[in-house]
Amino acid sequence: MDSVVSDASAVSESPSVAGVPAQPQAPETDLFRRDTAGPDAEDGAQDWQLDHTRAPIATKIVVAGGFGVGKTTFVRAVSEITPLQTEALMTRASEDTDDLTATPDKLTTTVAMDFGRITLDNDLVLYVFGTPGQQRFWFMWDDLVRGAIGAIVLADTRRLTDCFPALDYFESCGLPYIVAVNHFEGTEAFEAEDVREALTVPPHVPVVIMDARKRYSVVESLLAMVAHALEATPE
Repeated sequence: MDSVVSDASAVSESPSVAGVPAQPQAPETDLFRRDTAGPDAEDGAQDWQLDHTRAPIATKIVVAGGFGVGKTTFVRAVSEITPLQTEALMTRASEDTDDLTATPDKLTTTVAMDFGRITLDNDLVLYVFGTPGQQRFWFMWDDLVRGAIGAIVLADTRRLTDCFPALDYFESCGLPYIVAVNHFEGTEAFEAEDVREALTVPPHVPVVIMDARKRYSVVESLLAMVAHALEATPE
């Protein structure tokens, strides 16, 4: 028996068997090691994205306001991913409740939420949630604002009263917010302080004039919101 084992060991250590050249031995590898040094692993990645000890800070901001004020356009303009939209066609059934006087070309409406994402800095990612504007969908606001650092209340100067419910809501729940006046083409331009006075917004709440169709304008509004949130809740 010992001789058989000895012969087997000799065969396994021999460079060739019966004239057949020995096969080269594969180097020892760690099957559980993940190779990230390939040419495609770092393709297009930033340095901070490859540093696994430095995870980006993810924050949440809510965009609210009246019906047809531009919340969906706001999210669509700034999102670096394909935004999630829950749009439904408008029908005659809503004629008595949805006023289309200021937005006669509006064909769809948000029935749940809008969602987008934007990276503002190497370690700051914003998740932007747009709320539905109609009163019959306001019950969703409590879920959408949970975990948010602040809110942006969009206002249309042609119908400022439509943003009162959003202002009252964020005032009552204590969530930091700013007012962003979405300036529509063909409408009269107002100064931010005039809008503040009309809405009786407190002096510490920023009021900005913006265009929800333009990315740079939306980004400036988001930056104003983040700065205000940090000032209101620095911890």
